[in-house]
Amino acid sequence: MSTWGIRPFFIRHLLVGCMLLSGLWGCGPSTTEKLTLTGSSTIAPLASELAREFEARHPNVRVDVQTGGSSRGIADARSGVADIGMASRPLNGKEMDLFAHEIAYDGIALILNTENPVDQLTDQDIVAIYSGEIDNWRLLGGPDQAITVVNKAEGRSTLELFLKYFKLNNKQVKADIIIGDNQQGIKTVAGSPAAIGYVSIGTAEFEVSQNTAIKILGLGGIAATISSVKSGDFPLSRPLNLVTSGPPEGWSKKFIEFAQSDSVHSLVKNQFFIPVNAH
Repeated sequence: MSTWGIRPFFIRHLLVGCMLLSGLWGCGPSTTEKLTLTGSSTIAPLASELAREFEARHPNVRVDVQTGGSSRGIADARSGVADIGMASRPLNGKEMDLFAHEIAYDGIALILNTENPVDQLTDQDIVAIYSGEIDNWRLLGGPDQAITVVNKAEGRSTLELFLKYFKLNNKQVKADIIIGDNQQGIKTVAGSPAAIGYVSIGTAEFEVSQNTAIKILGLGGIAATISSVKSGDFPLSRPLNLVTSGPPEGWSKKFIEFAQSDSVHSLVKNQFFIPVNAH
């Protein structure tokens, strides 16, 4: 029998096999789409949860979430290195070419170690501590102990908002310890009775509920709580944004719409943030 009679039958079955196995063995082109998010370490845990849920609904999409600070997220979104940047602050005047999409709200609170008897500080006290004018807790009604000033690393939106609120620049800050994300700040203050730092309110409230050795200070007579952020009363609060270089399209648009939808309220609240339409 001529092999020419067998060949069409063989080729048809080979092509069918390739189509069935293309996604597994690379016999054909992959249909998997990829979204890359970079930036704020405050937003990253929430973004990771959103990514998992989004991937479950869209099995052909993979969402890669990377940290590095809000400045990185904004730079990566602008340059196209990332599809979406994460910025835990509003865009500033030099960033108005970008598009910010709010997905939640958060506040920033000052924290002390629970062994420190000081229960409240004025804005002026905090400025004096961070600028080095007050360097001992004795001057604020606490123990005769040098203050350990914990500050955020440059590029972190928490730092930028802290400096803006207290009208400081980073060169004025006399920091003893520089930290990155919220957990580093909490561990540092919890491990040092003389330390003062500032972190996300939601994260701080959760750690207090877990008996971590920190306490949260209010600002301007307003308690630093998720409730006071939600009501709009707390003075040091911020939007959590997803940032794009232009109007979002394709999977970026779908992910942002998902992140802003009512269906993810439980995910947002589980990260101790406030959903956008509950503010």
